[in-house]
Amino acid sequence: MISPASHPILSCAEARSWEHDLLGGNPGLEWAAMQRAGEAIAREMLEDCREIGGLPPRARVLVLAGKGHNGGDALLAAKSLLEKRAEARVTVLLCFGAQQLRPLALRSYQELMQMAPDRAETLTWPVLRTREDAFDCCLDGVFGFQFRAPMDEATVEIIDWVNNHPRIRLRAAVDLPSGLAEEKSAAVCRADFTYATGIVKRPVIDAANLGHVGRLRYLDLGFFNRGAPDSALRLLRAEVLQPLTQLRPPQSDKRTYGHLFVVGGSHSYPGSVLMAVQAALRSGVGLVTAFVPSSLAPTYAAHFPEAMWVGWPETGGGGLSREGLGLLRERLSRATALVIGPGLGAEPETIATIQEIVARFPAPILLDADALRPEILTAARNQRVVCTPHMGEFARMMAGASLPVFFQNQREAVVVLKGPLTGVIDREATYYSLFGGPVLARGGSGDVLAGLTGGLLAQRPEDARLAACRGAVWHGLAADLLSRQHGQVAVQTTQLFDYLRPALQMSHAGDFPRSE
Repeated sequence: MISPASHPILSCAEARSWEHDLLGGNPGLEWAAMQRAGEAIAREMLEDCREIGGLPPRARVLVLAGKGHNGGDALLAAKSLLEKRAEARVTVLLCFGAQQLRPLALRSYQELMQMAPDRAETLTWPVLRTREDAFDCCLDGVFGFQFRAPMDEATVEIIDWVNNHPRIRLRAAVDLPSGLAEEKSAAVCRADFTYATGIVKRPVIDAANLGHVGRLRYLDLGFFNRGAPDSALRLLRAEVLQPLTQLRPPQSDKRTYGHLFVVGGSHSYPGSVLMAVQAALRSGVGLVTAFVPSSLAPTYAAHFPEAMWVGWPETGGGGLSREGLGLLRERLSRATALVIGPGLGAEPETIATIQEIVARFPAPILLDADALRPEILTAARNQRVVCTPHMGEFARMMAGASLPVFFQNQREAVVVLKGPLTGVIDREATYYSLFGGPVLARGGSGDVLAGLTGGLLAQRPEDARLAACRGAVWHGLAADLLSRQHGQVAVQTTQLFDYLRPALQMSHAGDFPRSE
């Protein structure tokens, strides 16, 4: 069943057909869509620039405009930026000359120049390449998704110049980087952010293209308001979180919202399970019981007394020993979900103990970190499982098998494949979350995701995919807010907790969290 809080990801041909059916070549409808796109691009660029200190009042903006709608979108975005930054200036390069602009792109150019004739200049390529100007941002609107290779030599030269310019702080592509479409040119613009306007096209989610795409943002222009084509590739939207913001029934109690068990921790990785439990406590779950090495339990309980901490007998290496299985068995009937793996370690006795646990656990299981092993998945083949690997853990747990074979071998499985583009994968579809970014590329972020998703799973154990989708989006939204407030570098993973509540509240504001 396709989630209503998602939009399809289409091939370029499918997108072309959908846009034609929707807009029908009607200049009025196309112009309205271009205006929405330009405004949305400018708005999101201002937000994303916050990660590098914001767009300054006297910003210098470079626009590369082609002949068609992408060029028009970029020019209208520049116009909107000038409206929002009264002292900003725009330099426009019409890559094929003003005489080649199609009617709506020409209208966009004229509106920009008429609105701020003293703050917008148009340069030819021979002049621009001799200048040593610094630019706060560059908007690539040369080619759209209908681009066909080969690219002419002059445009290749422009793209190479922009890609290697040492004084452009942020590069943004309109819809998709120029040179990237159904056919890939030898020269492709390199973007820090790509703003997919109206429809996300498949080339921008291809792992081979992510070095050009940068971080992908989806700008919803209302193209799917009256329906959408079927697609097994889907884009998750922030509205998947909206039910979590509703008032809870006044007659509910802690048992209403599930009981999550967390099994993990070791002397080698003592912090991981602590972060997972903290995330679970923030998920809205009613109860959390954590099974951790006995020597660590008192310290953990002092940090987070809201959880119930059960000390587990330890191996000689400080991991979980087989002797503790009875502690879990006597409590099994209380749990609605289990998270297992954060900080677990890889001692053979511990791994064998986990195999026994997952083979008998009656509720859904989330496997993370060192629990992502073929032997543990084999033991859990008749259970409902959610796996949260990064690429290295994914390769280990698959052991050379393909995803179709993996899903055949598991009764019911969902894989949350973490990375620059996080995908939630099951037998029916792949759901991508575009939220988050390099701020998550640090130790502990996966533990936070595991605990958060596990808490959601305990509340809705009948729908593992929904829990996985919500966990990925919530985690990513919080990361966006964190990096926009504090940047990508001088932060700690545990600061994500401060942004879970704002991210949840902002799921009503659209697909992108606002910082102000």
